[in-house]
Amino acid sequence: MTRLITALSEIAQGYDALFVDLWGCVHDGVRALPEACAALSAYRKGGGAVVLVTNSPRPRGDVERQLRHFGVPDDAWDTIATSGDSARAAMFTGAVGRRVWFIGQPQEVIFFDPIKVVENPVEITRVALDEAEGIVCTGPFDPMADPEVMRPQFLAAKTRGLKLLCANPDIVVDRGEVREWCAGALARLYTEMGGESLYFGKPHPPIYDLARRRLAALGRDVEEARILAIGDGAQTDIRGAMGEDVDSLFITGGLAAKETRTSQHPDETALRTYIKKEMIAPTYAIGYLR
Repeated sequence: MTRLITALSEIAQGYDALFVDLWGCVHDGVRALPEACAALSAYRKGGGAVVLVTNSPRPRGDVERQLRHFGVPDDAWDTIATSGDSARAAMFTGAVGRRVWFIGQPQEVIFFDPIKVVENPVEITRVALDEAEGIVCTGPFDPMADPEVMRPQFLAAKTRGLKLLCANPDIVVDRGEVREWCAGALARLYTEMGGESLYFGKPHPPIYDLARRRLAALGRDVEEARILAIGDGAQTDIRGAMGEDVDSLFITGGLAAKETRTSQHPDETALRTYIKKEMIAPTYAIGYLR
């Protein structure tokens, strides 16, 4: 049974580390969420470690710069694990071949920057679809366009047996008040069409392995029972926590704000209905991280 809470401090003493989602929890894609940042800062002052675990396709350093741009204070977190870094490591081991067709926006080509954690990385070349051995997707060419616009290219790719490396399993994200499509929507379409998509972010294991390595690099040896995953994605954050057998705190005022009727707090009946529909079992729920 999910327990409804009003502040992180109510349960913080039960956990030594937090795996915290970013978008919809710590910032809204435009600016930092002050109460969330204050709650994480207080948690760290109490001795806890905060690992920001994000499905961003960006490298860790780029996410760090973005956080500062949004106004997230440095004292609200310890380290970062990104879907992008997990997926980049796979790409540089040749997961989808050496010659790849890139789907994403111009600023996301940093995905192809060298990565230090892979020994003897393969050389990756971006090519046209008809020359590609595989596909790398960091997000849609146009995040406002229906993913169906990619069907003709995906049909050609599927026919040739190309694998699609998905750097961000999220389906949608809210940038301020605007909802945008993410790479996960394209990967889902490709899979539905009979293609093979490879995932490296939440809810899939690789990003949690990376998060644990980041935690260990801080000198923290934390038992699974002392880790709390926090996020607003039912099928990413909460499903991922369930797969990793760690407790979770569901932020209802993010992607599911409408379905859970969240203003400051979720409507309990609506929340139960949503949890049942999504077939998830968060340990706790709260309107907004505070």
